[in-house]
Amino acid sequence: MSNFTFSLADLERIIALAKDAGNAIMQVYATADFGVEVKQDDSPVTAADIASHHVIVAGLSTHFAHIPVMSEEAADISWAERQTWQTYWLIDPLDGTKEFIKRNGEFTVNIALIHQGHAVAGVVYAPVLKKCYSGILGQGAWLEQDGLITPLDISERKIQRPPTVVGSRSHVSPDVAQYLEHVGEHNMLSVGSSLKFCMVAEGQADVYPRLGLTSEWDTAAAQAVLESAGGVVLAYPAMTPLNYNQKETILNPYFIAASRAWFAKN
Repeated sequence: MSNFTFSLADLERIIALAKDAGNAIMQVYATADFGVEVKQDDSPVTAADIASHHVIVAGLSTHFAHIPVMSEEAADISWAERQTWQTYWLIDPLDGTKEFIKRNGEFTVNIALIHQGHAVAGVVYAPVLKKCYSGILGQGAWLEQDGLITPLDISERKIQRPPTVVGSRSHVSPDVAQYLEHVGEHNMLSVGSSLKFCMVAEGQADVYPRLGLTSEWDTAAAQAVLESAGGVVLAYPAMTPLNYNQKETILNPYFIAASRAWFAKN
């Protein structure tokens, strides 16, 4: 990866933008009608997804007009165009739409910066939980909650015994059960959206095995946070880095997100 700079001031702009998008989501969350529709892939979309999308795109065009944007809600960008991008924004305006519809609070705003296939910076904001995770590769990761900012660093974290595995509320993969047989005795936590990565980044969980389909916008921002905190995300079973914009499809391979200590022993 060539030399690339993204400053803390740039990150602060993205954090502010994620919070603005979160406010737009919460305005819809407070209503009785979410305006739920079903997209061609059978996934739900709400008025909150669209409102957040417009807030983020407008903000990025103001502060980072030279960088192209790909959003889940505007994904009809050809591979011929995308493969020329060295740097771009990859956003999921409302990750965890099913959790939003269930009103359980476990949904997030995801904004990632991709450079040469790598998620180099990211912000994950959970507006109901009022938790904002952020990170820049090589500079660090942070959690803002209740007005306090805490650095996230799991680079020296040891594996809990039994280990804590975090998984999805809305997606159950048969392959995960097989993986967990290999893990052996463990504690299981279920949470929605990209918060699963963030729980690993916080040290609340040891590993997040995602052996099911995801799209690149589902993972990029949270991967940037986790890897900035000292974690690793590897495609499974190839055990190679999870990269972006390297192929025509926007679907990710299966992957494992964990601390380095986990991969050293598993």
